[in-house]
Amino acid sequence: MTLAAAFDRPQTQGEALNGGRLGEVGDAAGCDVVIDFSTGAASAALAALAAERGAPALVIGSTGWTEAQEATLRAAARGVAIVRSGNFSLGVNVLAGLVEQASRRLAARDWDIELFEAHHRGKLDAPSGTALMLGEAAARGRGRALANDEARARSGGPRAQGSIGFSVMRGGGVVGEHQVVFAAEDEILTLAHSARQRSLFARGAVEAAAWIAGKAPGLYDMQDVLGFRG
Repeated sequence: MTLAAAFDRPQTQGEALNGGRLGEVGDAAGCDVVIDFSTGAASAALAALAAERGAPALVIGSTGWTEAQEATLRAAARGVAIVRSGNFSLGVNVLAGLVEQASRRLAARDWDIELFEAHHRGKLDAPSGTALMLGEAAARGRGRALANDEARARSGGPRAQGSIGFSVMRGGGVVGEHQVVFAAEDEILTLAHSARQRSLFARGAVEAAAWIAGKAPGLYDMQDVLGFRG
């Protein structure tokens, strides 16, 4: 890998960065792949620009997308290859594959699914993009859409059969904790991942960049990168 350019938020052009200087989005034109961890708005704008030019391919780790930003991203994927994931940890993405397989095999009439996640006090979105990704994997295993079954908050009353619940903690400097619990009357299965340091996300993003270079236009995720979809 060669780092050809780096850019940050507007008005940072020219600032020092690890012996070099920050540039602007236009500097990415000669790159094979751009890795972008910013915001939904910035990523959607970048994706539209890349699609207009037909390059570069994108690896996007931004979360907290609006419906309009999602639509922009999907439209851009018709013109450029994009890997988008709520989490680039290789371990978390293997976890998502295992959650989908477990959900496919454990019937909703007998097994309830609950996702627990914890992050540092400054995280903006809740549930986390990773928790939603895991919830989507669980719903996909049951042949359902997460939007039809998710329960993000509760206040009294019994649990609805087939619901996929989310429990969220924000506090301290927690990097990232995720658990997916499959609970039956007489047994509980827990699949879990703990992030120890943030460098693991960079490592996964670089793996994704190596994979997406030269791919046909389309919207991919880490399940594609890891071969869970062949």
